[in-house]
Amino acid sequence: MRHGKATYKLGRLTQHRWALFRNLLVALFRHERITTTEAKAKAVRGAAEHMITLAKREDLHARRQVLTMVPDARVVGTLFDTIAARFSDRNGGYTRIIKTGRRPGDNAPMVILELVDRADGGKERKDGAEKKEKAPKGEAGTAARGKRKKKEKAAAASS
Repeated sequence: MRHGKATYKLGRLTQHRWALFRNLLVALFRHERITTTEAKAKAVRGAAEHMITLAKREDLHARRQVLTMVPDARVVGTLFDTIAARFSDRNGGYTRIIKTGRRPGDNAPMVILELVDRADGGKERKDGAEKKEKAPKGEAGTAARGKRKKKEKAAAASS
């Protein structure tokens, strides 16, 4: 039975697993959004929320505790200066997991792990394309509009 074994092992040795968590935390706090597998995102989510909670304390001991898990001093500075300030009025729930489908190579479930209050407001897309604006409900789509114009041109040419 699997009672009392609530940690995510991820098929790795302990040192490798903690190194993976550190790398994911650095990437998450640097970019505020990362794409990873669902198991890794769920495993690192608790550590990320704990780091933000520590950063909200804004004292030297908390900074040193965060530095043990996030070994990049520049990222820790942005975590304490900007990210913790954005979450000052929030009591937990700093991250969001969005399912994106499955990876083509091994069919692993992929997710986007991101901070809830991102600086750019969610306008950035992975493929670099801009979000398309939806047409108002009264207007027809471009395909229907194109067919209608062709019919009007054909009717004008025949008469």
